[in-house]
Amino acid sequence: MIKLRLSKSKIEKRQKLIRSKVSGTVLRPRLAVNRSNKFIYAQLIDDVNHKTLASLDDRKIKTGTKIERASELGKKLAKEATKQKIKSVVFDRRGYKYHGRVKSLADGAREAGFTI
Repeated sequence: MIKLRLSKSKIEKRQKLIRSKVSGTVLRPRLAVNRSNKFIYAQLIDDVNHKTLASLDDRKIKTGTKIERASELGKKLAKEATKQKIKSVVFDRRGYKYHGRVKSLADGAREAGFTI
């Protein structure tokens, strides 16, 4: 009998490597990004207490390209976090390459005052 060994996809390998190095706290939560073909989602997560501090997506933003909507989402998330007195985050790109929508979200958050 031949055993087939299923290899993990490249994104799963990168995700595991990044997640082993990145952890969020109350003062500096983890900014986790998830993207689908249509939308992009972002969460601020406190890994110490296992709580989601804020969660937003770009489904309600109707104007602009995907990259412009991602940048707007980053700005909205930063404004939401400043209400909770959060100024600095750890960026968790979840295995996605740092370009396109993921980079645009991070840049938008930086423009609104986040330190990543």
